[in-house]
Amino acid sequence: MTTNNAIINISNLRLRTYIGFNTEEKRKQQDIIVNAEIHYPVTQQCLSDHVDNALNYKTLTKRIIAHIEQGRFLLLERLVADTLAICTDHPWVSFARVTIDKPHALRFADSVSLTLEQQVQQPASPEQE
Repeated sequence: MTTNNAIINISNLRLRTYIGFNTEEKRKQQDIIVNAEIHYPVTQQCLSDHVDNALNYKTLTKRIIAHIEQGRFLLLERLVADTLAICTDHPWVSFARVTIDKPHALRFADSVSLTLEQQVQQPASPEQE
């Protein structure tokens, strides 16, 4: 049986959170932009058009939103690492990449961003569960 990869892309998820260690950053929420790429194996079972046989990107996105909007982060690295951990939490995920932009972080730049990625060893496929 051939296994293909599905790639979920969450593009430009705009949220607000407390991010930074300066006094002003600790008092006022800032805009951030989340981009995530999540890979998982797709089998014939996934292609059957049954919701339970596919990775639910809405559930995943709700977890990301809740964590970010309810959190406080000193470093962008921590925020990205936490978001990546949410993206790779599902046993089917084989790879994920997360980039988070912090607009207006630098005076003469549109934004500052950080990217982390993780290759997951031997993910479970939907047919194995």
